[in-house]
Amino acid sequence: MTNEELVASVCPIINDNGWKYYFNPETAARGKALGLKGMEFYVAGRGGALGDCDGSVVAAAFGYFNPIIINAAWSLATAKVPARELGFAHYECAAALGREKLSAVANLQAFVDAAEKVNTAADPDGLALYAAFKSLPLAEDAPARAMQLMATLREFRGSAHLVAIRALGLTSKQAHYVKRPNDVANFGWGEADAPHIDDSVREKMKKVEDLTDQLVMPAYGVLDEASRTALLEGAKAIAAALAN
Repeated sequence: MTNEELVASVCPIINDNGWKYYFNPETAARGKALGLKGMEFYVAGRGGALGDCDGSVVAAAFGYFNPIIINAAWSLATAKVPARELGFAHYECAAALGREKLSAVANLQAFVDAAEKVNTAADPDGLALYAAFKSLPLAEDAPARAMQLMATLREFRGSAHLVAIRALGLTSKQAHYVKRPNDVANFGWGEADAPHIDDSVREKMKKVEDLTDQLVMPAYGVLDEASRTALLEGAKAIAAALAN
């Protein structure tokens, strides 16, 4: 398969599954044990790898969300537990889900090897949240490592996506209202927050997706045909395992 075909096929799978540990019962329990509510652990856990910073920095790294929501959750959480500690704890929740769900996935090590090659080749410059995730140590066992790599590569494309949005002259709020119009309330936006959306914005969003693919494509381009197959087939098998 070509590099373009690989990116078009595997990135949506990674995007749809790399977040699956965020709100599962075990993650919620880990957050509760740390004294955090669900949204607090999500924000400060996912953003915790950024370290001790202002909530506005986390909001900028996340995109899409109303910054007021991110700032509030970040401030509450980091007043209780240091940010980096929360980042490690949240990433360990990804590992825990991997151990629970992915141990029986066939040829999982081949997926891990291919995903690691992409992660190693990916340039984190300008991609704050991805750079933060890339700084976290990966688990040693394949099931845990596979889930963590799914999460990290999701942040790779997500961070590149924010760059592409700005490069095309849009805001992440506009992007959200185009891509996920039914989810805006869950991200802290109300009716009065709705940005201007027209055919020009929608056309730019198509270009945003193309540019995002172009930004991540060099990292995936390091894979040979066997590794591309292992990455794609492994991602499909992981998605199936996480669905059960």
